[in-house]
Amino acid sequence: ETGVNDLITPCHEYKSFATAAELNRNQLQSKFACEVIRFASACMNIRTNGTIHFGIMDSIEDGGWKHGQIIGIKVKEQEYYVDALDYIEKCFCKNVQEIARKCIHPPVFVEVISKDSQEQRFVVEVDIEPTFSLVKNNFFEVHLPKYNEGSQKVTLTKDRTLYQRLGAKSEPVERNDIATFIYSLQDRDAQREKAELSSAEVHAEIPQNLGRKLSILLNDGKSYMDDSLRYVLVTNRCEKDNLNSINFLMHLNIFCVFDFDENSNVSGLYSKYKEHHATRSYFLQDFSNESKAGNPPYQKHSCLFDQTSWIFCNGRSDFLGGESPCDENTWIKMKKKYLKKAITHICDEILPKRSFIVLFLLLSPVQRPLVDAFQEFYTEMNGMEYIICIAESRENYQKWANLAQASCSIETLEQCSVVGMKLSHVDATIQTMLPSTTQPRHLPVSTRGLCTLPSLEEEKLFSLEILCVDQCDDIKLDFLTEKEIQEIEQNFYRGRKIIWENFWFADKNRCGEIIEREACKDANKLLDDILRGSGLNYSVAKLKIFHHPGSGGSTIARQVLWKRKKDLRCAIIKASYPPATVCEHALAFREYEEKEISHCLPVLLLIEDYDEDYLEELRNELMDAVATRKINSPRPYFILMCCRRSNDPERLCKASPLDTVAVTHKLMDSEKSQFRTKLEKLKQKDVKPEFILTFVLMCEEFNETYVRDFVGHILQDIDRSSRDTCLMRYVALLNFYVPNSHFSLSHCEAFLGLGVYTERKSRAYDFKSHLSEQARMIFIELRESTTYISSVQIIHCLVAKEILHQLSGNEPQSQLAMTLLQEKTLFENRFGREEFIKFIRDLFIRRDKRSRGDNTDTLFSPFIEHVCKAEDCEKAIAVLKAAYELFGKDAFFAQQLARLHYNNEKFKDAEYWAGVAKLHLPNDSFILDTEGQVYR
Repeated sequence: ETGVNDLITPCHEYKSFATAAELNRNQLQSKFACEVIRFASACMNIRTNGTIHFGIMDSIEDGGWKHGQIIGIKVKEQEYYVDALDYIEKCFCKNVQEIARKCIHPPVFVEVISKDSQEQRFVVEVDIEPTFSLVKNNFFEVHLPKYNEGSQKVTLTKDRTLYQRLGAKSEPVERNDIATFIYSLQDRDAQREKAELSSAEVHAEIPQNLGRKLSILLNDGKSYMDDSLRYVLVTNRCEKDNLNSINFLMHLNIFCVFDFDENSNVSGLYSKYKEHHATRSYFLQDFSNESKAGNPPYQKHSCLFDQTSWIFCNGRSDFLGGESPCDENTWIKMKKKYLKKAITHICDEILPKRSFIVLFLLLSPVQRPLVDAFQEFYTEMNGMEYIICIAESRENYQKWANLAQASCSIETLEQCSVVGMKLSHVDATIQTMLPSTTQPRHLPVSTRGLCTLPSLEEEKLFSLEILCVDQCDDIKLDFLTEKEIQEIEQNFYRGRKIIWENFWFADKNRCGEIIEREACKDANKLLDDILRGSGLNYSVAKLKIFHHPGSGGSTIARQVLWKRKKDLRCAIIKASYPPATVCEHALAFREYEEKEISHCLPVLLLIEDYDEDYLEELRNELMDAVATRKINSPRPYFILMCCRRSNDPERLCKASPLDTVAVTHKLMDSEKSQFRTKLEKLKQKDVKPEFILTFVLMCEEFNETYVRDFVGHILQDIDRSSRDTCLMRYVALLNFYVPNSHFSLSHCEAFLGLGVYTERKSRAYDFKSHLSEQARMIFIELRESTTYISSVQIIHCLVAKEILHQLSGNEPQSQLAMTLLQEKTLFENRFGREEFIKFIRDLFIRRDKRSRGDNTDTLFSPFIEHVCKAEDCEKAIAVLKAAYELFGKDAFFAQQLARLHYNNEKFKDAEYWAGVAKLHLPNDSFILDTEGQVYR
């Protein structure tokens, strides 16, 4: 419960209402109306928004409950609560009844979910919003309804009472204070109006695209930087903290600097600059005819061209060991004269018009001499066309602009100024424009500029694969052959997951464009709706992409990320890390290098083939973390783009159409045309269809007949007795029955009897060279993003199905699985062993569930169900027994054997295996349930 805050943020009051909710209609309504009207009138009199909650503990008198604990109430009829507000007309004065109706919102019923009870309960909330236009000049005295037990009727309190919010309570105004209270209404009205205007301004504020503005102003309209422009820098004191954020100055083609920092040569900007560049230093009096310095710049300006001239504007020659020419007052007057002469000298005698830009870099509070410099440049250059100003501090800029408006208008200054952008963001943004070959990686920021993401900072966020705005820009195209680029493209069209390089090469026109399916456009539209705040205002929003295996769902998700990398912060979640770790890193990623966390860009996080419990836990972690920051925003903090395989994506999309996209093998007419055109272009590059098999199958919409004929053509003349054909069958068995399964490259090498290679390139080459031509077409090599372990997979699960069928001959699949369980080299290979064991377990135990996106709910794993149906129950039992022994007499294999027996009415054997499972895990609820099912 809270008191008055800023009038816009609601104050909160709780009522358990547990007893009252059980009363009859009249009693309930009078009690509910009494509490609402007292609270509402108090809020309206103080002019604050408020929410009263029924179903939340407001005291600790009831044993076992805590203050503020959500318990919910049973709601017999919602209309009881809605109609209870008809007491407004009875309780408020006639002249304010209509106002009260508009300020008191209808009840909202929020369902409470309890793990301990199936009983439906609600928290009933009533919002109070006394807007300035409604309540101005009014006060609200009320009668309160009370139920009389004796007469069993509702009566109103005799006298009207004026309530106010005091702390977290609604209390009557003392009779002696009423006149003063009413007299202060005008002040409260003014406060309310101001609060509403301030709130509207906060929500309406959209940061300028300062990154683009900086780029255009600094480069005279171009988006890149070259040597055609020179820069005259005018600046003041640079604080130590900012010295690391002005590295861009080391790369600008600076002609001269007007430095208004008295200590610059000791510890400031000059000290840093001369570490990188040769400079000539001068004082303003060096531009006078009376200068004692040899070869003053006004006489010999050729010297200004070979090194940067650094002009100390606040010091005198004694600053560098010379003599003071005059007293301080005279010097101030002379300094302005010398400043004018120096600026005239540069603008009129040395630099051609339109060949240079004057950059005012305001690094600290502004003094008058710096403004004098602006006015001189403005006069000499006939306006602001080649003058720009950069200031991180709005306060520093405002003082400068107020003084500078003697020469030009505030509006003109605004057009030529970049204000409020962090200096580190300015630094990073400018450095991306430089013709440098060693650029760091960058992220977008809320001011539409960029910030640098050093490797060390990125490594701290190890649970995220971060997508930067300049992703892949470090690729040296000159060092890549066309064959290498073509191989990267073909790997994708063979079935390998798309990588960022595919998008980058397509953007650079070094390979063909990547087809954008209609589902990709749908996903982007839904994302736009989420970013606009359409629908429910969640701090953590979800955008779901369900896709047929191999239909391009993963590609679409990455296309969305690639398109949004300059506007949002984008990353892929590595789901091998705990949700708490991912949450911690996601928050740090969102707020990294941002000045105001309330204006941070939303973060778009891709999570693929996830477990539903993991996703929900992650979402809750993120929402809890956001809640602690107490910042209201019309846009979500995080958008979880959830991409998962499904055999029925359209059904899942229908269940949640506003945030879900379905991707199927079925192509729309417009897509068919694009795919056909793309296939022809690939063929023109002499790419054989066998080497882009997945893309060819996609073009044919994975037609079963086409897949069967295509696989049959590839397997023609294959040596069925070879070791790599046997490996192909094992991989196909897993790939067809276990989603996302694979064999590590280490397992494949061990099985084929290959030696160990230290260099990855020679190792992969050796593996491929030991495969048959058919295996090279069928297998695709993958690389895990977290551990970088290489693995092997069949190019598509439907191809895996066909391989199983066509290579089996007369051998049943149960026999293939039995043979696999006896392959000691596979089970004893230590590298990648845990994942391999998990896939084998899933082959025997993992059931299909619709909730996971599967086609059906199965009683057993799809493999076991196939064996029972295509062969017989005894074969299924035999292979499960072999797996039970191999897996160290695992309790859950024993449980599956018990279930398989009782479903086939072998109750004695079922009782035995249930007992075995219970012996291993006596308290496991699933195993106890199985035992109960046996006896049932």
